[in-house]
Amino acid sequence: ADERLRMLEALASLGDIRTATAYDVHAFEPGDHVMLGGIRIDHDHALKGHSDADVVLHALTDAVLATICDGDIGHHFPPGEAEWHKATSDRFLRFAVERVAERGGRIRHLDATIVCEHPKIGPHRETMRASIARIAGLPLDRVSVKATTSEKLGFTGRGEGIAALATATVALPLSLEDTDPEAS
Repeated sequence: ADERLRMLEALASLGDIRTATAYDVHAFEPGDHVMLGGIRIDHDHALKGHSDADVVLHALTDAVLATICDGDIGHHFPPGEAEWHKATSDRFLRFAVERVAERGGRIRHLDATIVCEHPKIGPHRETMRASIARIAGLPLDRVSVKATTSEKLGFTGRGEGIAALATATVALPLSLEDTDPEAS
């Protein structure tokens, strides 16, 4: 029994590691810049949305919320509510990070993939990583941003909008009850 307790305590110290993915998309509309990853990038179009339409932060917010099974961005910030009209999306990601912290969890890694033909992401990648790290309260080496085109296929390939995929990894506390199959 003592050996089993030591094994359960060791397992509990590792925590409950959860990973979730999310996807978001916004169409282009007339404008002079896009918000991506919390930074303004000059562009010949803007992204259409109720908030600032930051497709990267929206996908990251949904991924973080999914790790704790806490709905999605639309649930917490309904697009029809005036309060969120033109809101900056850093508020959404901060909210998701706080929800994890309220459960005693820590975000261990955030990853975003941006799918677009334009604007080119490479020149902005490091600034975007730093912005996301600052918003989420993470060290820079726990935030990844990358981009790809869709080889001129589909709506992103035709330059009609931008898509983003995100993955979040979170460590939550694990109690001994969670490790004991006989407790269920």
